[in-house]
Amino acid sequence: MSGMTTSGDGSAQLRILLAGEGQADLIDLRDLLLRAGTEQLMIDCVHTREETRSQLKKTKYDLLLVDYPAGDEGARHWLRDTDGGEIRIPAVFLGEYFNHGGMEAAIQAAACSLPLGCNRAAPCLALYILSGIETHLRQRQHRSSEAMLQKLKRSVEQSPDLVMITNSGGVLEYVNPAFEKLTGYTSTEVLGQTLGILKSDQQSGELYEEMWNTVLSGKVFHGTVMNRKKNGETFVIEKAITPLRNPEGRITHFISTGRDITDQRKLESQLQQAQKMDAIGLLAGGVAHDFNNLLLVISAYAELVLDSLGAEDPSRKKIDEIITATRRAAELTRQLLAFGRKQMQSLRVLDLNQVVGEISRMLPRLIREDIQLVFIPGPELVKVKADPSQIEQVVMNLATNARDAMPHGGKLTIETSNVSLDQAYVQRHVIVPAGEYVLLTVSDSGEGIAAEHLEHIFEPFYTTKEAGKGTGLGLATVYGIVKQSAGFIWVYSEPGQGTTFKIYLPRVVRAGEAERPPQVIASSPHGWETLLLVEDEAAVRASTGEFLVRCGYTLVTAENGEEALRVSRDYSGPIHLMITDVVMPKMGGPQLAAQLLAERPDMKALFVSGYAENTALHHASMDVTSRFLSKPFSLSTLANKIREVLETAESLTYAASSS
Repeated sequence: MSGMTTSGDGSAQLRILLAGEGQADLIDLRDLLLRAGTEQLMIDCVHTREETRSQLKKTKYDLLLVDYPAGDEGARHWLRDTDGGEIRIPAVFLGEYFNHGGMEAAIQAAACSLPLGCNRAAPCLALYILSGIETHLRQRQHRSSEAMLQKLKRSVEQSPDLVMITNSGGVLEYVNPAFEKLTGYTSTEVLGQTLGILKSDQQSGELYEEMWNTVLSGKVFHGTVMNRKKNGETFVIEKAITPLRNPEGRITHFISTGRDITDQRKLESQLQQAQKMDAIGLLAGGVAHDFNNLLLVISAYAELVLDSLGAEDPSRKKIDEIITATRRAAELTRQLLAFGRKQMQSLRVLDLNQVVGEISRMLPRLIREDIQLVFIPGPELVKVKADPSQIEQVVMNLATNARDAMPHGGKLTIETSNVSLDQAYVQRHVIVPAGEYVLLTVSDSGEGIAAEHLEHIFEPFYTTKEAGKGTGLGLATVYGIVKQSAGFIWVYSEPGQGTTFKIYLPRVVRAGEAERPPQVIASSPHGWETLLLVEDEAAVRASTGEFLVRCGYTLVTAENGEEALRVSRDYSGPIHLMITDVVMPKMGGPQLAAQLLAERPDMKALFVSGYAENTALHHASMDVTSRFLSKPFSLSTLANKIREVLETAESLTYAASSS
């Protein structure tokens, strides 16, 4: 049954129901359809499926136009009734799966079956409706394309990555705001220029040649490029250049995108540098350990020979030179151990203001009179845990470097302060955890350090000084001490602008009063007691043993921990003191001492090593640090240390229980 009505002049009217969720779209479509004249059409609009079904039940319509959103569960759902049946009416669906042929058939079925026939004098109603719908669809497609273009434009304009468009000759036609922000160039300055405006001297020409050969062949270029900003600074970008082709397949433009990875590269460089320094430190510590054993043998036998010579023997001077040389070599190995973080530490809770203040009073004798020394102590400075002698070494080494960097005088400033490092700082310095630190800053107004030297200055034996004026171990020692103290060190310098070293030492969370250094007890270098000497190096064991026998001691020896246990069990007499290396094959010194507790509770222990690993010390079941002697040492030092340990009231059992 047709829903067609007649107008005031008696002509037939086509009743159309427009259904869709977009109210503005429906109004536009209705206005386009009504161009055929209100005399021929009567159009109602509804906006939901429920309204559509309700309206179709109340009123008879000749045509249903449904403008439903894409992916809306199928157009037929608009006509399905609640009982599952479908409402029968010519319908056109203008959604995702629009059918042009079906649209023509439906409109002709509705418009060309007027009871009064077609009005031959008036334009064809079906064509008007078809034209209106097609115009509506074109306009909607145009609006959709415009919206997509605007979306793409906003994406490019708001992208944090650089976007550049050039013609086929490489001339810039577009740059986005991220390009302007990063490079410092405005679009007006670069449009019409080539990408060569960003070229830096630090990038090889071969890369640019490879870049253009790749894109001109139609392929996409991917690479990392070092570019230059307007102010001359360099930056690193991860770059991609894509050829853009026209419909004929000819390359007309290139689209270049780039992501700034300068900060990422800096973090990677910091991490690689830290890893490299750790590897060098491990090697240096190992070399120093082996070298210390050799030095100990040389110095021990030299001292034994010296003791056997008469006071006027001409050979004494030669032996003295050997001993002096071994002591100088021992100082070098101590610096290597400091760099490798293998030095024995005497850790105490310190007030850095007090420690640095005392050092600063000695520094004028180290630096020249034409250098002004300024110490600025921070207020209410929190405590740190460190070895005061090592802190002194750090300050002295940095002051020496500063002095050499100011040959014509200048200013040396030492400052302390409390600092809190947040996540923003940590993101720029990947190896530094956030937290509370004490900052020790040493600055000079000297010549500065060139960029090519900065990444190497903490490496052992690396020096920019003239031959014979430096060992290259000063800053390496500083680095090792700071790292061993769980701290971090950074250097900031430019040629002609001076140099600043910043050392961050973690604060002690609960610190009492700063500890005082222990007092050294003078004692006799000779004795009568029985000693157990445990040493895996045969030459060291032999030379040390000969000296101890000369000093009056009864000596029992073993080459490792397991043998020492057997020797101790086989020896029926008392053993007053065990002298043992810390790190040995099969069983280390601390483990050996722990096992002897039950068997010889009154025995005391002295630990010696040229390579005192932190793990061995931390896992020891007793206080190793207070009974420790670092190799190489002189025989007189050993004799005094033996008496010091023997004459204390604490036994091995007490030391273990108090640790």
